[in-house]
Amino acid sequence: MSIGFQNKYNKIINNKEYMKCVEDVFYSDAVKKMDEYIQHGSTTTLEHCINVSYHSYKLAKLLHLDCKSAARAGLLHDLFLYDWHLLPKGDPLFQKHGFTHPQKALENANKYFSLNDMEKDIIEKHMWPLTLRKFPKYKESFLISFVDKYTSTSETVVPVAKRAANYAMLFVMMFASIFH
Repeated sequence: MSIGFQNKYNKIINNKEYMKCVEDVFYSDAVKKMDEYIQHGSTTTLEHCINVSYHSYKLAKLLHLDCKSAARAGLLHDLFLYDWHLLPKGDPLFQKHGFTHPQKALENANKYFSLNDMEKDIIEKHMWPLTLRKFPKYKESFLISFVDKYTSTSETVVPVAKRAANYAMLFVMMFASIFH
């Protein structure tokens, strides 16, 4: 992982308690590979999963839930290892990435790591309520699902809003310079 990556996630990497929960997966080749794919906006799948993992860990700890399983599953919840933006556009609704990637992520996570039942449930059901038939079994599964939605939204909407604000400011400055 690059120096820029280390600097960006310095706070997380230096949290010894969190890193103890995820140390067996965090620096693995499979998890590092997620940095090759864009998830939302300009955020890589790895960055997204680290964000979900760390925020889920902190919330689970605050709520006295299984913070280790939340941290590990949060880091692995999108371990699908492909560029979903390049998938065919004509697939039927329930065969689209949003519905199918949790199963692929679970298959990959099982292939590379030893998971407990809660971690498997979290990964498989993190797209709830989109995947209505995949109802979460654990409180931690609901937590990851909600943190994932919040994180995805902030990775997608916030950068767009910042760009819009920058364009608006540029327009105001241009307008002001014309009439100054």
